[in-house]
Amino acid sequence: MKRVAAIDCGTNSIRLLVADTEWADLPGGGRRPRIVSDLTRQMRIVRLGEGVDRTGVLAPAALGRTFAAAAEYKEMIDRLDAQEIRVVATSATRDAANAGDFSRGMREVLGVEAQIVPGTEEAALSFAGAVSAAPPDAVRPLLVVDIGGGSTELVLGSDAVEQAVSIDMGSVRVTEKFLAGCPADEGVPAEAEAAAVAWIDRRLDDAESQVDLTRVGTLVGVAGTITTVTAQALDLPCYQPERIDGASLPLDRVDQAVRFMVDQPVAVKAALGFMPKGREDVIAAGALVWSRVIARVVSRAASRGHAIDHTVTSEHDILDGIALSIA
Repeated sequence: MKRVAAIDCGTNSIRLLVADTEWADLPGGGRRPRIVSDLTRQMRIVRLGEGVDRTGVLAPAALGRTFAAAAEYKEMIDRLDAQEIRVVATSATRDAANAGDFSRGMREVLGVEAQIVPGTEEAALSFAGAVSAAPPDAVRPLLVVDIGGGSTELVLGSDAVEQAVSIDMGSVRVTEKFLAGCPADEGVPAEAEAAAVAWIDRRLDDAESQVDLTRVGTLVGVAGTITTVTAQALDLPCYQPERIDGASLPLDRVDQAVRFMVDQPVAVKAALGFMPKGREDVIAAGALVWSRVIARVVSRAASRGHAIDHTVTSEHDILDGIALSIA
C-alpha cells in the first residue's frame, strides 16, 4: 500500500487528491495500480490562466491565489502523511512565458517540482483516471472528453490510449475570446454564441485529423464543466459526487442543461447549490464546448450506423491518473 498526493493545476482550478494505492492482479494476467480509497479530494478555483490567452503571461494575482491554495494543500498532505507528491500543470502554464515563476513558487510551497506536461500526456492521464472506474459493460472504444479552462482533451481507447488530441479551447479561453463583454444580467447573446460555436467547430475539424470519432462506442465526460452540467441535468440541490459519478444521461436532458447554462444570467447560475464559486461566469462557454463535442460524436457515429443516445459522466479524471502514475 502506498499513500500518494496528486495535484492538478489547471487554468481555472487547482485540485488535490490524497489516496491509498496498491498494485492489483488483472483477470487476464499482469498487474495494474489501483486506488483503494480516497482520503481527501479538494478543489479551489484560482483562475491561474486569467488573461493568459491575451497577455501570454500568468498574472501576479493569479499566481498568488494559486500559491495560497497550494499552501493549504501542503498542510493536508503533511497531516495525512502522504509518501509521495506529484504536481501536474496543464494548459495555462504551458502557454505562459513566465512559467518559471509558477514553478519556483510551487517548489517553495510544496517542496517538489511542478511538472508542466504536454497536452498528449494530459490526455493520457485523464484517460487513465476515467478508465480506472469505467463500467465493464461500456461499449468500447471509449471517448474520454476532458474540458478544462484552457484546453480540451479527446482520448479514444478501450483499456489503453489509441488516439488522442489536446485542443487549445476551454471554458476560460472561450469566455475570454467571445463572452467576456456580454451583460452578466442576461443569457449569452445569440451573436456571441454563434461566434463561439463557429470557432469551437473549427477546432473540432482540426481535431478529427487525429481522433477518429466514427469509432466511438461510449462518450465519457470528465472534469468540472461536465460534472456541473450533469448536476443541472440531474436537478441536484447541491453537489453530490456519488450521484454524478457514472450518471448516464439521454442527449435531450444534456441539451436542456446546456441551454440553461447558456441562457440564464450569471447570478442565477451562481445561486445554484452545486455551482462552485468562480465557475458561474465560465460555465456557459464550457457547456457550449461540451454540446459541440456531443453533436460531432453523435453525427460521426451515426455515419457508421452506430447510434449514441446518451453520455456518461465520471468523477474520475486526470487527478486519478496522476495518483495512479505515482503508484
